[in-house]
Amino acid sequence: MMNPTPWWKALKLRREVVAASGQIDDVQMSLFQAVYGTGALRPAYAAADYYGEITHPTDRLVDLLSEIAVRLGAGDDYQKARPVTRLDQGMGGGKSHACIGAYHLAANPAALLGTQLGEGILLRAKQKLGRDLPADLGHPHVIVMPCDNMTPGAPTQEFDGPATSLYERFLWRLFSKDYSLYERYQPYFSDKSRIAEAIRAVNRPVLVIVDEILDYVGNGLDGANRPDLAAQDMAFLRALLDVINDVPHVAMLAVMIASDRDKTSLSTAAAARRDDLNSLLERNGTPATVTEVGDFADILRRRLFDGDPAAEVLAATVARYHPLHSDPVWVKNVWDQVGGQWREQWAAQVAECYPFHPQLMAIAREEWSQVTGFQRVRSTIRIFAATVFAQQQRGLAGGWTPALIGPGDLPLSDSAVREALLGSGLVEDDRTIANYRSLAEREVVNNADTSGSARRQDLERNSLMWGDANPRAAERAATFIFLASVVGTLRPGRGRGASAPEVKAACSVPDLAFTVTDADTVIDDLVGADGMSAVEVVPGQGHNKPARYYLSTRLTHRMLVNDIRRTITETERDAVVAEFARRLSSTGPFRDLMFVAGDSGRTPTEVLATAGLDTAYTTRLVVLDPSQFSLRNGSEQATMHALNVAVGLGKGTEQLPVQWASSAVFAVIDTQRRANARGMAIEFLARQRALEADEVKNDEDLKATGAKEFFQAKEQLEKALRRAYQHVVFLAQPDPEGERKLDQVSLEDEHSSGLDGTIVWKALAERDKVLDAGAFSAKALVHNLRENDYGRTLSDLRASFYSAPRLPLLYGGDRDLQQAIYDAVIAGIVLIVDAGGNSVDVTAPNQVNLASAGLRLAKPKPLPEADTPPAAGEDTPSEETGGGTQPPNGAGAGESGSTAGHTTPAVTEQRLSFSFTQNLLGDDLSSDHLASVFRVLYQALDERQVSYGQATLQLVLSAEVATKVTQELEALGVSATVNPL
Repeated sequence: MMNPTPWWKALKLRREVVAASGQIDDVQMSLFQAVYGTGALRPAYAAADYYGEITHPTDRLVDLLSEIAVRLGAGDDYQKARPVTRLDQGMGGGKSHACIGAYHLAANPAALLGTQLGEGILLRAKQKLGRDLPADLGHPHVIVMPCDNMTPGAPTQEFDGPATSLYERFLWRLFSKDYSLYERYQPYFSDKSRIAEAIRAVNRPVLVIVDEILDYVGNGLDGANRPDLAAQDMAFLRALLDVINDVPHVAMLAVMIASDRDKTSLSTAAAARRDDLNSLLERNGTPATVTEVGDFADILRRRLFDGDPAAEVLAATVARYHPLHSDPVWVKNVWDQVGGQWREQWAAQVAECYPFHPQLMAIAREEWSQVTGFQRVRSTIRIFAATVFAQQQRGLAGGWTPALIGPGDLPLSDSAVREALLGSGLVEDDRTIANYRSLAEREVVNNADTSGSARRQDLERNSLMWGDANPRAAERAATFIFLASVVGTLRPGRGRGASAPEVKAACSVPDLAFTVTDADTVIDDLVGADGMSAVEVVPGQGHNKPARYYLSTRLTHRMLVNDIRRTITETERDAVVAEFARRLSSTGPFRDLMFVAGDSGRTPTEVLATAGLDTAYTTRLVVLDPSQFSLRNGSEQATMHALNVAVGLGKGTEQLPVQWASSAVFAVIDTQRRANARGMAIEFLARQRALEADEVKNDEDLKATGAKEFFQAKEQLEKALRRAYQHVVFLAQPDPEGERKLDQVSLEDEHSSGLDGTIVWKALAERDKVLDAGAFSAKALVHNLRENDYGRTLSDLRASFYSAPRLPLLYGGDRDLQQAIYDAVIAGIVLIVDAGGNSVDVTAPNQVNLASAGLRLAKPKPLPEADTPPAAGEDTPSEETGGGTQPPNGAGAGESGSTAGHTTPAVTEQRLSFSFTQNLLGDDLSSDHLASVFRVLYQALDERQVSYGQATLQLVLSAEVATKVTQELEALGVSATVNPL
């Protein structure tokens, strides 16, 4: 379906709305200016025809003016209309508008009766009389008493001439400044007959309009401080109200707000005068109103736009919303819960309210108008005039505008809209108004249209399918929450704030690309931790009681937390994550726990290379600071490079002399889950600092809420952090003859964490990197030993279990190794021998000296076979012939012999050990022999024929040579001790 012409093109704003940039100066019409204004002070509505053009003929206004027309111009049928009418409705209800209409009716009947309003007046009068009224209504005379522009005892020469009292001012206007007639009747301020005579003297119908009479008789008369004047004026008013009833062709329109609607503070005397006048008006006058809530839409359109929309535009707009209103998901989750007759009568409602959405108009009629201080017509016109102008300017600038202006489309970024709303009477307290002004800018959208919690979410949202159709979704939802909050608890039948379905409706668009799920996401983000800080959420209870949202002007814990959250830096956040990671870590079977703190001034490689991780004979769980180390999500390269260098797998200048890397296991955080943990850290920090704030310390309710949320945030952070440490990295050598490499285990179980040493050990046991408790037996020992492990010292063997990745890490460390060797010796699987190859007995596991450099592990010697009697006819070998029992496997005692069918494997390596202590000073021959020994060793090392070396060598030599040897040893990573003699 093609989009219809947008409303800002289909309708033309009136010139005064455009000229005032939406801030209509004359929304509050002034009777005084309409009658007495001149030059620039004369408003456009001072012309009867223009007044009729901008005035919607509401039933009540037509009824009021037709009553006056009949009373003035119906001849003998004047009594078919009421003589005195009192307008008593509250501020902004159209009283001044009606007074101006009455003035134009009497002062220029031809012009007014030629308008649509005038046609309605004539038709209503004809229905009452059964005939037409004369076009000039008998040429009435109008007396206008604008009491809000009259000071008791202080007349204005231009308007009042010589008059001082209210009665005298009445006469001066009645006689059109005829001084002789004025003087004739001047003394008779309370004489009903003489007042009636004076009115008849003009020989024309007379309309008396007394506007805002309480301004004069209330505190105004108090200020004059003239009891005689007050007495005269009140006496005149009593007489006038009776006279109007008695004189034909005379009508009076008096404006005085009913006392129950008027909050004006009066003195005792003024209050007594008000009560007196109120009784007179009730006795002599008929109360009337000129507008009702149902007139809002028509009044607005007539007041704001020059003409009506085309029928085809209305039809296309109605049709555009049909898919949205009939979508089953929207119907179930939104429209049925929002209710309202506007959807049931959609076409008629759009035609009536265009360009405003019927939902917005329903809120203005049914909610705003119920607020005592709200100036119904005047306030609504101001709000909507500012809104349509601001939205039209957006449209002209190529920005997004709604198809119909709904309850989320009042642009709070426009100061005219915001101030019209806050100054409308919906909020009466100045301090509360200031608070809401601040909330609008901070939580919804600022004046520059660039910030505010909701606006930022719209601006920062990634491109979505519905982005172009609804680019201000969050702002629109927040705007409606703001409007519902301003009304407070006065929303009839709806409770405080905005319900979730109402907010979804407010941010909806007639485009099904924006789904209910999208609306839910927008609202969740808006009321979530990163959304509006002042929003209060009333949890829902199913479809019957959905969640509700409102903005609080009182300091709440949420507001305080959100304000603090914005001040937390990344450094502070990461410091908390590191602190919790350190505290939550546990060793389990590992002997040591190490935490490597990050350093933003150095690379991850530099941090690990200097962390002192290469600890001898110790299984270590190394927890890496998540601020600098993480795996997965495409950002693990720096971490993996640093780990490779840390375990000795670096290349070139990064190849570190690392010996004990196999016994270090690294716990590393997952990159994606780190983001969640960081978010939880911010929540924790914000609540921790909120508890320390004076506002919370001095408020028991805030303190209780703060403590509860603090512990919840702490639990959430701990949970998120444990789960985030998902990866375990270790040095592996799957093929004993192959190369070493880094391997990883990812803990997929939701309850597993790399911070728990026990869980890490279990995971590594499944990968044969470690052995669990009781798993390292004598058989396991022999299974893990290679041929060249036999003959090595116990010290070397012990070191291998911490440095060789082909060997598993042991649950009990040295104790497990001692126990396994002892059990193997007892079982005869292995032997412990001394340097001479003699077997050494051990009687307990703790007697296995793993630090020994003299004891070695050896395979058991083969046992001789038992003597067997020769079979009959066989010869018995004799010692002379060298006969005897062959060793097992056909090997001789020296393991160098062979028998038929058996070949002894060639020995490829041998262990060489020697020790000497000799004074070489002056012994050239010994020095030459020792030099030859070292030359042979040098050649063997140079040709890579030495696979293992361990030695302690003490030499006395020259200082120069000592320096050179020390330098070479340092290059090898060996520390030398040099002492002067």
